[in-house]
Amino acid sequence: MTIPAFTYDAIPGRVVFGAGSRRSLADEARALDARRVLVVASGYEDELAADVTGVLGDLVVGRFSDVVQHVPVVKADAAVEMTRELGADTIVTIGGGSATGFGKAIALQVDVRQIALPTTYAGSEMTTIYGLSDGGHKRTGKDPRVKPDVVVYDPELTLTLPPRIAGPSGMNALAHCVEALYGPGANPVISAIALDGMRALNRSLPTVCASPDDLGARTDALYGAYLAGVALATGGTALHHKTCHVLGGMFDLNHGDMNAVVLGHAVAYNAPAIPDLMARMGESFGVDADEVPGALFELARSIDAPTSLRDIGMPADGIDEAARRVVDEAAANVRPPELDGIRAMLRAAFAGDRPS
Repeated sequence: MTIPAFTYDAIPGRVVFGAGSRRSLADEARALDARRVLVVASGYEDELAADVTGVLGDLVVGRFSDVVQHVPVVKADAAVEMTRELGADTIVTIGGGSATGFGKAIALQVDVRQIALPTTYAGSEMTTIYGLSDGGHKRTGKDPRVKPDVVVYDPELTLTLPPRIAGPSGMNALAHCVEALYGPGANPVISAIALDGMRALNRSLPTVCASPDDLGARTDALYGAYLAGVALATGGTALHHKTCHVLGGMFDLNHGDMNAVVLGHAVAYNAPAIPDLMARMGESFGVDADEVPGALFELARSIDAPTSLRDIGMPADGIDEAARRVVDEAAANVRPPELDGIRAMLRAAFAGDRPS
């Protein structure tokens, strides 16, 4: 294989990976010269938040718990206001992409350091990408200020993640690997990372969902999610994520569930434009290139993740408008989005058809 010329801007940041690594959190905070820490964690993470607060001790000055998906602007503004009122200089986020997203929303407006403790496989903690929703629309952007300074990956924190959430979250990470192969920032280095992440997630997710207490599988999945986040940070997004952002903004659908449903269909749409990459993905999944979309569908089904947009709450009469928005949002996709093709893709995903 001939390696093409490429440019790669590696994104800086410190990663601490391993079971029990959260116990080093106070040392990591002090290394950032943290004096006043605001913990950002949803109400569902009370036990983990208490654990982390105990590790940080008197560094903690408060907690923001009104964390919801898609980071609504009005709630993000409330988090910013709390940060300023408490005089916090450091944000510690505990949870999935939503908690990380709120930390990023704060960092957009306040000069703070960030430490992220992921409990899902979202991967956004490794990126400069942020997202905010308002009035049925979700907008994304990039800003180096929002990338956490330190990410502490402790697989033990994912043991409480039930299979119903772990599976779709893992499909989200897998989507990051897939799209990094042909996103706007794709390069050979990121492709190698993405393919390794893809293999780790493909082999670990079935075990994570079948045997939730298997720390080895949880560790493997979290490693794959970390690689997926690195790949996403540089490779960027394409049709799949643009579609999920449109659907999430329009219908407030669960992000992980959307990833599980849409991924195979988006890959099937792009397949004619990326035959070489389809072959490489096929090698990672142990299938022929033309079976990759179906393999993604079967993986989702094997871990009891959703496979139909209808089943996760999308209305049938929203397909046409969603298709129009996807065409606008994904204009730079590796295969240009055509309205009829995108409408057909959404209809198949809505019905839960196996993509091919």
